[in-house]
Order: sequence, then C-alpha cells, then structure tokens
Amino acid sequence: MTDDLHSPSGDFAVATSSITSGSAASRPLKIMLVAGEASGDQLGGRLMAALKRQHANITFIGVGGPRMIGEGMQSLFSMNEMSVMGLAEIIPHIPRLLRRIRETADLALAERPDVVVTIDAPDFSFRVGKKLATAGIPLVHYVAPSVWAWRPGRARKIAKFLDHLLALLPFEPPYFEREGLATTFIGHSAVEERHGGDAGRFRAQHGLTADQKVIAILPGSRHSEVSRLLPVFRDVVVRLANDDPDACFVMPTVSKVEDTVRQVTSEWPVKTVVVATDQERRDAFSCAHAALAASGTVSLELGIVGVPHVIGYRVSATSAWLARKLLKVDTVTIINLVLGRKLVPEYLQEDCTADKLYHAMKKLNDLGERRDEQLAGFDEATTLLGFGQTPPSDKAASVVLEIAQQGKQQRPK
Repeated sequence: MTDDLHSPSGDFAVATSSITSGSAASRPLKIMLVAGEASGDQLGGRLMAALKRQHANITFIGVGGPRMIGEGMQSLFSMNEMSVMGLAEIIPHIPRLLRRIRETADLALAERPDVVVTIDAPDFSFRVGKKLATAGIPLVHYVAPSVWAWRPGRARKIAKFLDHLLALLPFEPPYFEREGLATTFIGHSAVEERHGGDAGRFRAQHGLTADQKVIAILPGSRHSEVSRLLPVFRDVVVRLANDDPDACFVMPTVSKVEDTVRQVTSEWPVKTVVVATDQERRDAFSCAHAALAASGTVSLELGIVGVPHVIGYRVSATSAWLARKLLKVDTVTIINLVLGRKLVPEYLQEDCTADKLYHAMKKLNDLGERRDEQLAGFDEATTLLGFGQTPPSDKAASVVLEIAQQGKQQRPK
C-alpha cells in the first residue's frame, strides 16, 4: 500500500478525465468485488455497470448475487451464505463464515486483481481485508461503517488496511479522514432510481382502478427479519383492510426470501400481491400511497419516490440488549439521520406492535399534515444525498478505476 492511496481526499472522484481517455482506458483490468447481502448486490450491480461504461476492458471476479451475476460476475459461492443479521443470530454460522472469508481472500491472492472492492457486510468484508492487508492489492470498501452510531474505534482499525472508503452519507467522511483514511462521499445509490417505476403498468397488471389505494408492505430481505415481522405486519394489514376493503396490499421482496413470503402471505385473510423483480418493485413504489417497512435502505428508497411510510423492526432479545448498550444515536432510519430529526416514525423491538404500527399508518393513509411533512422532508433528504448530481455509481466507479490504474502501474511485473 502506498502513501498517495492513503492520503485523504474528498474530491478523489472528481478528477476522472485521465482515467477513461487515451491508452489508460484500453488497459485490461481485473476487478474483484465482494457483496454479502441483497443491498450490497444492488450497489455492486450498479457499480459494475458504471465501471463498464467508463472502461472498455474489465474482468470481474468475486462474490455477488443475481444483479452482479447479471453484470458479468461469476460468484465464488452463493452470496446468501453471508447474509446473517444480528449479533446473536450469527453464532451458529461462524465456522462456515470463517471458511468463506478464507476462500475469498485466497481467490484474491491467487488472481491478483488490480483492486478489491468489498461492499458493506463489514463483519465479513473487513476480515477479508485484514487477510489482504500486506498483499500489495489496493483495497476499497463501499459503504462506510456506522462509526457515528456505535463502535467508533473501527475508523482507526480499518484505516490500517483499507486504501479508500466510499461513503453514502454526507456527514461520514470526517470520521475516517481524521484517521488518515481517504474517504469520498459519493451519495446514496438509491437516488439513481427515483423515476424508475410505472404506476399505470402496475395498476393495469393487477386490475386496479386509478383511485384504489396501494399500500406497500416490506418485511425485510433476510429470513430472520421476515420471520419476526410478518406476524406483526399481518395484523396491521388486516386492520387497514377493514378500514378500506378496496385497498391493494403489495409486498415487494427479494429472491432469497420469496418462497417464505409467498407461503406465509398465502394464508393471510387479506390478499397480498407479492412481487420479486426490481421492475415490479419500482412499479409498486410508484403508485404506493403509503408503506410499512422494516428498517434499512428501503426507507430511503421509499423516500426517494415520495412514499410516506412507517418503520417497524425487531431483532432477538440478546441483539436488542447489546444494541441498547452500544448505540450512540436515537434513530436507525437513514432519512432521519441525514435530516437530524425524526421525520419517519419508527417502532423498534417492544414498540413494534400491531397496534402502534396501525395507528401510525392510519395517520399516513389520510391526506393531511403528516403526509405533507414527510413529503417535504424527503425532498430535503434526497438533495443532501446527491439527487440531481452525478450518479453515485459513476462517482464510485471513477474512484475504483483511478485506484486500479495506480495499483497496476505500481505493482512489480
């Protein structure tokens, strides 16, 4: 690793003209990407597409999901193996995860890529990074760990082995730059899909009239999330359906939990439309009147397309106890964090009850001050997160290509 790669520079992604012009753009590059869950697969897929737009000759290796595989990734193993949520839930999976960490690092050592990009999943990604710290392969991590929320000492620890960090939130770079780790705020990738849905198509496909309300229900992308949230969300759906029998309830999900979601919701007393493709998800969001969602990136996705929503979330009792001891923030919702105020109501753990969620949703279902307040706040938050500027995936690709070119030039032949 070199000093110039470690020097902090928030403007790193701006100077890109030399990357994609002339002979530099024609040099073949091998880029390794590692994603560990559905949100990381989305980020990785967009990053791969942007890399291909900016460079004509790239080979991809690593670990990814359906979206990354669709962009040309041959995954070393199923990404789903790494998607374990919660401090207590991970314990039974430790032997397998340790084996996959070793295999991922071994792939990098054998293939010698021009750069390794790990995407989110810090418990997995940083262990891979540590194994490669002295290998002479540039290391980039995509999605800054939440040191502002808990475990602030991680900033100093990861600065010892990472070469560059790509941050999604505007307030994150200083936490890492003060430790000597170059960090670029690129904006949140979700802002790239603000206008990607077709409400008319969704209504036509499902036989809905223009005035029928569409309520989105999003219980998460991990098995542990859906198993805890679906029973609570079911009771909310039943009560909302009693209020408005004509309402359509749609549940966008992801492939790894699709079978579980379809099986469980098929037994609900209220018909719920389950969709699993990216386009169907965007179409559903484009006509949703309101949404009930698990905590996570989905809150930002809903805010970006202007869907007022309520957050509900539960983890194991052990994980919740540890989180209360360690968390340094009073909200877990991205939009609230970016705005510095609780715009989106959230009900966590013992507060995540059908009764509380129902009453919060009922306020959003009615036209009025609560809806207007959320919609105005969404516009403010998405501007702060980069909407209307250079797409985050293009900024990320520029950084990755610059580092890959530098690393290739400096590596001994």
